[in-house]
Amino acid sequence: MLTHAQIWAAIDRLAARAGLSASGLAKRAGLDPTTFNKSKRVTREGRERWPSTESVAKSLAATGVSLDDFVGLISERTSETARKLPVIALAQATGAGHFDPHGQPLGPDWEQVALPMLTDTGAYALRVAGEELAPTYRDGAILIISPASPPHRGDRVALMTRAGELMLVELRNTPGTSIDVRSLATGQVERAIAADDVAWMARIVWASQ
Repeated sequence: MLTHAQIWAAIDRLAARAGLSASGLAKRAGLDPTTFNKSKRVTREGRERWPSTESVAKSLAATGVSLDDFVGLISERTSETARKLPVIALAQATGAGHFDPHGQPLGPDWEQVALPMLTDTGAYALRVAGEELAPTYRDGAILIISPASPPHRGDRVALMTRAGELMLVELRNTPGTSIDVRSLATGQVERAIAADDVAWMARIVWASQ
């Protein structure tokens, strides 16, 4: 039997997995930002309030997570870890020949590692080495990249320019003719990139810490 606490804990884990707060998840899903706030989980009379099926469905769609994966979050199990994803060190990935024109892993240097999976069968992982991305991502963190998840303003993404530069950045605007980004590296440098100069872009949807 599912409990009130289990369902709300799964909502919180879903938000954290997407790098969002509970209110950020609600906003991403097109809901009122307070939908998942702790104050909304119990009525003034002390009666437990459950998230609606619609709000959960919209949240799953917004984060690219399947219902089966959400059930795993409820029970704190990791059934999705049975799938192995391609993984390569971030520093190595910046070299030529590791991605095809669509941003998919290419070449023999990719290893296989069991990690949380999404509905995106093209997901892969990058391994951080060193403290260049600290405090956002620490040495040894593994980042899951999902090319099938549409990027939005505020998302963290892997971005490859047509010149062959691989960057991990936060989107500062909705992608259009120009894309404003902030580097996740130390210093958080901001820059604008013409959309025509972007070869591909894919969301960072999960990170181990």
